[in-house]
Amino acid sequence: MAAYIGALSLRRLLVAVKNASLPSRWQVVANSAVSYSTVPDPHEKTFDKILIANRGEIACRVMKTCRTMGIQTVAVHSDVDASAVHVKMADQAVCVGPAPTNKSYLNMDAIMEAVRSTGAQAVHPGYGFLSENKEFARRLAAEGVAFIGPDTHAIQAMGDKIESKLIAKAAKVNTIPGFDGVVETVEDAVKIAQDIGYPVMIKASAGGGGKGMRIAWNEEETREGFRFSTQEAASSFGDSRLLIEKFIDNPRHIEIQVLADKHGNALWLNERECSIQRRNQKVVEEAPSTFLDGATRRAMGEQAVQLAQAVQYSSAGTVEFLVDSNKNFYFLEMNTRLQVEHPITECITGLDLVQQMIRVAKGYPLLHKQEDIPIHGWAIESRVYAEDPYKSFGLPSIGRLSQYQEPVNLSNVRVDSGIHEGSDISIYYDPMISKLVTYGATRAEALAKMEDALDNYVIRGVTHNIPLLREIITHPRFISGDISTNFLPEVYPDGFKGHQLTAGGQKELVASAAALHVAAQLRSQTFLGNLRVSNSTQERRRWDLCVELGQERHPVVVSRTGHTYTVEVGGDRLEVSGEWDLASPLLPLKINNTHRMLQCLSRTASGEVCLQYMGTSFKVRVLSQLAAELSSFMPEKVPEDTSSILRSPMPGSVVAVSVQPGDTVAAGQEICVIEAMKMQNSMTAAKTGKVKSVHCKAGETVGEGDLLVELE
Repeated sequence: MAAYIGALSLRRLLVAVKNASLPSRWQVVANSAVSYSTVPDPHEKTFDKILIANRGEIACRVMKTCRTMGIQTVAVHSDVDASAVHVKMADQAVCVGPAPTNKSYLNMDAIMEAVRSTGAQAVHPGYGFLSENKEFARRLAAEGVAFIGPDTHAIQAMGDKIESKLIAKAAKVNTIPGFDGVVETVEDAVKIAQDIGYPVMIKASAGGGGKGMRIAWNEEETREGFRFSTQEAASSFGDSRLLIEKFIDNPRHIEIQVLADKHGNALWLNERECSIQRRNQKVVEEAPSTFLDGATRRAMGEQAVQLAQAVQYSSAGTVEFLVDSNKNFYFLEMNTRLQVEHPITECITGLDLVQQMIRVAKGYPLLHKQEDIPIHGWAIESRVYAEDPYKSFGLPSIGRLSQYQEPVNLSNVRVDSGIHEGSDISIYYDPMISKLVTYGATRAEALAKMEDALDNYVIRGVTHNIPLLREIITHPRFISGDISTNFLPEVYPDGFKGHQLTAGGQKELVASAAALHVAAQLRSQTFLGNLRVSNSTQERRRWDLCVELGQERHPVVVSRTGHTYTVEVGGDRLEVSGEWDLASPLLPLKINNTHRMLQCLSRTASGEVCLQYMGTSFKVRVLSQLAAELSSFMPEKVPEDTSSILRSPMPGSVVAVSVQPGDTVAAGQEICVIEAMKMQNSMTAAKTGKVKSVHCKAGETVGEGDLLVELE
C-alpha cells in the first residue's frame, strides 16, 4: 500500500509536486492508487548511511524509506536474528550479541561499535529498545553521529512521566490530577492513593507500551500493583520509579501526532484513536477518531504543539491524551519516537514520517504549514500478534511460521512486517507478527477492507489473534464508534470465546465442511483428471453424511453439479460453489450467492476438519451415516482435572516461586510469577489445599502447558 516510486516515474512526479501544497501533493499520489509517497528532493543532501538500532517490522519500515531516498542501511542483530528479514534487507549487518535484549539490542557499547565500524552517519532507533534513551542519544552526539529523533533534553523531559507532567502544566496543557513526585515505598503508595481517591493508576515514570502500569481500586490492589509495577519498570526500563495519578474510568485513548524541526516550526498531524486495548497495550487503532469534532481536534492539536515547543522538540513525536465522555481531554504522556501506529497517519495525510524524521535530523525545515495538513479518507490498523486471544485477550505464543501469506494482493491493504515463512517467534522479543493497515475513502470502506484482509491472512505454526481482531472490527459497538479503553472487558466480560455462530452461520459452516469433504473424496479418486480405476462405475452424485460440530450432529445430504454442491441441512438447501483448490490454504466459496473466504487449517482421512470461518477456527467431523452410528460406541477421553494442578498458560521465565511442598494455600493465593515479553503475570491457586510438589524454580524457562505446581 505504501508507494516506493521508481526512478522513471519519480522525475515526472517531482515536477508535479515541487511547489504544490500538501493536499495537491496527495492528489497526485492518490492517482497512483497509493496512500502516501516518499518523494525525495534530489537537491536535498541527507545521509549516505544510516544504522537502524532495532529489529523486525520497524527496521524494515525504516529501510524502505532509506532505500527510496538513496541511503545505505546497516542492520544490527542478535545471534538468533542472523537470518531475519531486516538483516537480509540491509546493505550491511552487524551482530551485537546473544538473544537476550540486554545483551544485544540494548547493548549500547556493541551498537556504538557497530556505528564506528560501518561508518554510519546517523542512527534511527525505531521504537522500543534505545529509542527513548537519552544516554544513547548523548553518546551518538559526542561522536558526531546524528540521532534521528529529538535531542537529549526533550527525551529526558518527556521520558520522565513526573517531569513531563510538570512541564505540561507549565505549558498550559490539561493534566490528570495526581501526585507530582516519586512514590518511594508501598506505604507511601497506599497513603497517596487514599488521598487522591480510588481508582488510581500506578505507572512507571520511565515507562511506555503498557509496561509497569496497574490500576488499583483498593488498598490490596495498590500494594500488589506497586510490587509488580516496580519489578516490570526495573526489568523493562532500568528505572523502578513510580508515580500515581487519578484513574479516569471508561475513557478514550486518543493521541496527536506532532512533527517539529530545529527551526521552531511544529505541526500537529491530526489524531489517532487507540482505545481498543488489552493490558494497556493497543490492539486496533484508527485515524481519524469518530468521537472528535473539529474544535476538540484543534484544541488537542494546539496543546500538543505547545508541549513540543516547550521542550524545543524536533522530530516526529506523539502526545497521548485520555478523553472523557464530555470531550474533556487530559495529557497522559509524550512518546519521543516514531509510534507503532504511525502508518494510519501516513495514510490520511500523505506524509512519509520516516522521511520527515530524516530531513529534520539533517537540519532541514519542515516543508508544510498547518493549513496544508489534510484528513483524507480513513485508515485502520490491526496489530497481528502471535498470541492466544482466548487467554486474557492475548498471552504470547511461540513457534515457527510453517506457512505465511500476507493479504497484499488486495487493494488498499498495507502490511508492515519483518518476518516471512519459516521465521521463528521466540520468547525473547515482542510477539508482533505485523501491522495490518487498510485504507478507504470512508470508515465503512476501510472496515470492509479490513474484514477481507483478515479473512485472507494465512498464518500457520503459531497461535494468533486474528479471531479477536475480526470480532472487534465487526462488533456493532465498534462499528457505531461506541468504544473506550474498557471495550474488551465490557464486550467480553467472561473472556473472549471466538465467533459465536448464529443458526444461519452454523448451517453455512456445516454445508461448507460437507462440500469440502466430498470434493476431497472426488479428488482422491482421480489422477491427472481421470478416474484412477478405469472400469469404475458411474460417477457418484449423492452423499448421505453426518457432520459433527461441537456437541451437535447434523444429518446432511450432498449432491453435486459441476463445481456446485447442494447441501440439505436442517430443512434448508444451501448452494456451495468454488474452484475447490484443495492445495491452497484459502478456500474462496460462494454460499447461496454470498461470498465467504474460509481457510482449511487441517484435514484428516478420518473426516476431521478444522476450518477458519469468520476468523475463528472450528473443529468439524464429517462421517458417513454408518460411521456416525458406530462412533457412538467409541470411548471418550476424560478431560484432565486442572483444579489440583497449575500449568503455565504461556511460554516465559519464572520470576518467583512463593510456595514449597507442604505449604497450605488458599484459593486465589499467588503461587508463582511468570514473565513473558517483559510483562509479569501472577499465577494463583484454583482452590484451597496443600502443596504436593513444585516443578519450577526462579530463573527457569517454561513452555506453554508446563506443569508448575501440584496440590494434594
